[in-house]
Amino acid sequence: MYRYLLPLFILLYLLPAVSADTAQGKTHGDTSFTIPDWFKHSFLEITDDVREAKDSNKHVMLFMHIERCPYCSRMLNENFREGNNKTFIQNNFDVIDINIRGDREIQWDEKTQYNEKSLARELNVHFTPTIVFLNTAGQKVYQVNGYRNPEDFKHVLNYVSQKQYTTLKLTDYIINQKTSVYHFRSHPLFTQTTDFSKYKGPLAVIYEDKSCAGCDEFHSKVLTHKTVLAELEKFTVVRLDTHSDQPITDTSGNKTSARDWAKKLKLDYRPGIVLFDKGVEVSRADGHLYHFHFKELLRYVAEGFYLQYPSYLQYLAPRQKELLESGVDIDYSL
Repeated sequence: MYRYLLPLFILLYLLPAVSADTAQGKTHGDTSFTIPDWFKHSFLEITDDVREAKDSNKHVMLFMHIERCPYCSRMLNENFREGNNKTFIQNNFDVIDINIRGDREIQWDEKTQYNEKSLARELNVHFTPTIVFLNTAGQKVYQVNGYRNPEDFKHVLNYVSQKQYTTLKLTDYIINQKTSVYHFRSHPLFTQTTDFSKYKGPLAVIYEDKSCAGCDEFHSKVLTHKTVLAELEKFTVVRLDTHSDQPITDTSGNKTSARDWAKKLKLDYRPGIVLFDKGVEVSRADGHLYHFHFKELLRYVAEGFYLQYPSYLQYLAPRQKELLESGVDIDYSL
């Protein structure tokens, strides 16, 4: 029921308006940004956009965003404004921006119209940035949920531009690249175990591997943050190697391996964090999270708030209001 509630990149999207008379806390890091001027100036007739991209041997990329989104700002700055990815994207993709709160009319195909908000619902977009790739037939072939650093995003760009999606899943494609950019780091809260069926309390399974470009930052800036540590101590925390054939017993009592369990869980982002309670997956973080978002996700699971709120985002709106009204500042940055 709770399995596919993350990644969680629309905190600002659901942040309730709080009166200046009642709110003492302040928010920080809710960054404004502009769309690069080289993005396609589309009439939002997607069939025509797809056809024009095909004529140029390109794919269509939809960059779906909201205002004042720190993840959107960082994604644009690192991948679309500078570096090798910018040139590669310009050469291989026609990029169209979509505001998931917007009202612009979109002609999706000859029979179907949406506005930006309804298209976001149709494409199951619940977080920003979300990047949707379309093939030459106008079909969605891959969707990136949330921020990706340049190394991780380049894998996705190559995967789509080479049309590897016709024969491979992204996880298998990345494994085949055999790139090594990360050396496993220890953490005082990591527990060694191979039998996950015995844990009925809060359990955090963190998947990493040698190609995890975001793992160093996750360790340095998230797993060391005092507010995160306070919540993480409520969990049994286990780190697994995505590529390992180490025999394990999963939370359902099935004999498997670390590698096969990752595939069963359909994790295609590293570090991928899956949170369990009472032996059942409650939620996951399969995209980049800053410390505030990760801390609140942990609290949502460990304190049983998922029993009250069907989704983390439903929990988060009143939680943010509660913090601000009690005079607590919220930092959305690293």
